[in-house]
Amino acid sequence: MLKDFSVQSLFMGCLTAFVGFASSFAVVLHGLQAVGATDAQAASALTVLSVSMGLCAIVLSTATKLPVSIAWSTPGAALLASAGAVEGGFPVAVGAFLVCAALIVIAGLFRPLGRAVAAIPAPLANAMLAGVLLGLCFAPVKAIGFNPLLGLPIVIAWIVVGAFKRLWAVPAALAAFVLVLALGVKVPDGALASLGHSLLPRVELVNPVFTVAGLVSIALPLFIVTMASQNIPGIAVLKVHDYDPRPGPLFAVTGLFSLMSAPFGGHAVNLAAITAAMCAGQDAHSDPKRRYWAAIIAGVVYVILGLLAGAVTAFVALAPPILIEAVAGLALVGALSNSALNAFQKAESREAAAITFLVTASGVSFAGISGAFWGLIAGGLMMALSYGVQRLKA
Repeated sequence: MLKDFSVQSLFMGCLTAFVGFASSFAVVLHGLQAVGATDAQAASALTVLSVSMGLCAIVLSTATKLPVSIAWSTPGAALLASAGAVEGGFPVAVGAFLVCAALIVIAGLFRPLGRAVAAIPAPLANAMLAGVLLGLCFAPVKAIGFNPLLGLPIVIAWIVVGAFKRLWAVPAALAAFVLVLALGVKVPDGALASLGHSLLPRVELVNPVFTVAGLVSIALPLFIVTMASQNIPGIAVLKVHDYDPRPGPLFAVTGLFSLMSAPFGGHAVNLAAITAAMCAGQDAHSDPKRRYWAAIIAGVVYVILGLLAGAVTAFVALAPPILIEAVAGLALVGALSNSALNAFQKAESREAAAITFLVTASGVSFAGISGAFWGLIAGGLMMALSYGVQRLKA
């Protein structure tokens, strides 16, 4: 195994972890806080999620000798941000995280459930995701409206760097956020001193509460989004690079790591989709059989970053919330455009996708259940009606 290690894989693994963490931790942090997590609970969740996905990547890549990249569910975190706090607060959200994790395990072990998730019409799944992301993608514009001197540098850094190297656009926006915070935000007296106390990793156990509203508003949409936007595309990326993984066991293991992280506030651990291509591609190594080391190294770096998550969260808390929301929104622009394109690509399902998108993006909850669930239901009914009418005409 050690004979397969290479400097090339070392570099790509470090880059993968940095990009994966820096480009999406803002989304995860905002999503957790939106469903009621305190700063300490959000820091705990970031720590446990990062360590869990690092260990999961190490275990799966070592066992399979495949470059299995692992990530937290960024679309799932965006879903949390759009769902908002449910009655009962963060303990209800944690209960929903546990249910979602159990469903992922079942989907991996019980093939009919996995097939049922895969059978959800792609236009509707993409439309739901686009609706979830839309509100958060408004944040960069709102940040400029809040304070142009603080918001514009973040957006300009993302635009300029992205024009040359799209991969570095979000890290550049994050660097601009750090500079804005350091130079343009008045930090309360004693805040920096207290920041040093956050360097030690701390985790908080949250007693889960299970409710119907939590199940329908968070657990089911989170499961669908994580499977449709992360796990299934993650398998597809590996296959594109000529690997032939067994999806079921990979899903089940990520579900088990999600189960272990959920009691500490972690929402979901899953196969990576975007960063998977970095570890599975030729830049990781010219020999496909040696690229799994890139995923292992990425896992190690994720663990290290997770141990520093408390300090990261404490630092971010010094800034106005809209600024970190702006970074999160910029990180999701690509996902929004891709999901919208895939949602409205086919003319025959365009109206159903539009209904799903509009109901989800409205952010309106009915009976305590978030719009993401109702959007999928409304779009599904519209699609079924359209197909029924077409059959009658035929």
